[in-house]
Amino acid sequence: MLNTLDSMTGQVLFIPHGGGPLPLLCDPEHRQLTDFLRALGPSLNRPAAIVVISAHWEAAPVTITSGESPGLIYDYYGFPEAAYRIQYPAPGAPWLAEKILGYLNQAGIPARLDPERGFDHGLFVPLKLMFPAADIPCVQISLLRGLEPAAHIDIGKALAGLRADNALVLGSGFSFHNMDAFFAPRDGRADAGNLAFEAWLHGCCVAPNLRADEREQRLINWRTAPFAAYCHPCAEHLLPLHVCQGLAGLAAKRIFFGEALGKQTSAFMW
Repeated sequence: MLNTLDSMTGQVLFIPHGGGPLPLLCDPEHRQLTDFLRALGPSLNRPAAIVVISAHWEAAPVTITSGESPGLIYDYYGFPEAAYRIQYPAPGAPWLAEKILGYLNQAGIPARLDPERGFDHGLFVPLKLMFPAADIPCVQISLLRGLEPAAHIDIGKALAGLRADNALVLGSGFSFHNMDAFFAPRDGRADAGNLAFEAWLHGCCVAPNLRADEREQRLINWRTAPFAAYCHPCAEHLLPLHVCQGLAGLAAKRIFFGEALGKQTSAFMW
């Protein structure tokens, strides 16, 4: 097992991880997303480790998994029995967790290690599609309870050293996340609110003419975007993107724009 990071440049991604375990259960409404994630892993530089910021973990202070062999947290309910037999035995990376703790503390961000917590579905669902061998060490970082956008950009800035460490940083969320809308009756028409917010997000992340501070301010004030409250009644599925943007500091490239659960959703790479 690797216990040091090499000098290659790591990549930064924000991806939609889909609805619970459905991408792993051959759900037809996730076909575009699952095809994308399966093709994405082999297209990337092989990282020395993977660092995941998942929408499904909020803590105060920021908390980092530090166990050597974390288990899985099946943090969903009402699915077929197969959803609770999913395995993804990726090793942890205590050495990297310590390094992340150092990065955050150097930036004045309170943080702690958790050697007991396992990996939630924001990690194991997409990674089982991207890297099915489960042979790359993984660390998961929580969102900060309170879900303040500026705080998550600052977390990303503190983690910028991970790029030089050849760690793949994965913001695992969803660019659209309104549970009522996902399961509402459909009339076959495009969802104008969904599309308007996706257009705003694309412009915010991808536009090459924005200064870094302008891009950050737009993301900090994301609730003023078109249909923001409809697309994200709560911020947790969007804020992994803020961490990624803070870490990268540059314009992104949209690498996926497709359908999941009847809504359009995006993935970005920096």
